[in-house]
Amino acid sequence: MRFAPRSKMLKTVLGVTAVAVLSLPLAACSSDEADSADKPEPVAQIDALTGESTAVALDQGFVDALTSLKLTPGVVGDAELVDGSLIFPITGGDVTYYEPGSIDPYVQGLIEHEGSGFSLTAGDTTAELTNFEVDPGTSKLYGDVSVNGEVAAERAFIFQLDGRTLKPLQTEGDTAILEGTQVKISDDAAGLLNDTFKTDAVTGGLLVGIAKITVNTK
Repeated sequence: MRFAPRSKMLKTVLGVTAVAVLSLPLAACSSDEADSADKPEPVAQIDALTGESTAVALDQGFVDALTSLKLTPGVVGDAELVDGSLIFPITGGDVTYYEPGSIDPYVQGLIEHEGSGFSLTAGDTTAELTNFEVDPGTSKLYGDVSVNGEVAAERAFIFQLDGRTLKPLQTEGDTAILEGTQVKISDDAAGLLNDTFKTDAVTGGLLVGIAKITVNTK
C-alpha cells in the first residue's frame, strides 16, 4: 500500500452462483495449495463477472459516527445512495467456489467495481474512495483513496469482510443474491480517517453496514 505525504482515509463484496461466500473469515491461499496436483474440482466457476451490483445498507451506528464528526457522505461515479444503501455496480472479475473444507480458501478470485465509490466531506476537505476490489480469499476490500483530487493511497485496505451472518444463497432468474456479510472498517482505514479529519473517534472494526450482492449467473 502506498500513501501520499498527506495520508488520508478510509471492491464491497461478493457474489456468484452457488457461492455462500464469506460465510466464515477466509485465509489467503498459499502457492503450495494453488499448485497442488490434488487441488479439487470447483463446484462453481465464473471466469468473467458481468453486473449487477454490491449494495451496503449503512448501519445506524456508522451514520451516527459520521454525524458526530460532521462528515457528509456522497457518491462518486456510477454509485448510488438509495434509501440508506450505497450501491456499486459490479464491472468485472472472476470467482471460483470449491466445496467448503476441500481447499483453503474455498472462494477465490476478485470482484471489481471500477468507476464508482463514495465520498466523505467536512468543510473544505473531501475524501473519495473508489474502484473497489474484493479479494474473497483474504476477506478484504481494497480501493483507491484521494483527498481534494489528489491521490492519497492506491489499492488501500479499506474494509474487512465478515460473513458469519451471511444468509443462505437466493436465486432469482439469472441472478444470484448473497445478503448478510458485515462490512467493517479496517485498522488502516480508521487511522487514515482519523488523520484526515483530525480525530481519534474512529476505530478498526466499526460496522459500516450489511452487504447485499446481486450477480449475473449467465
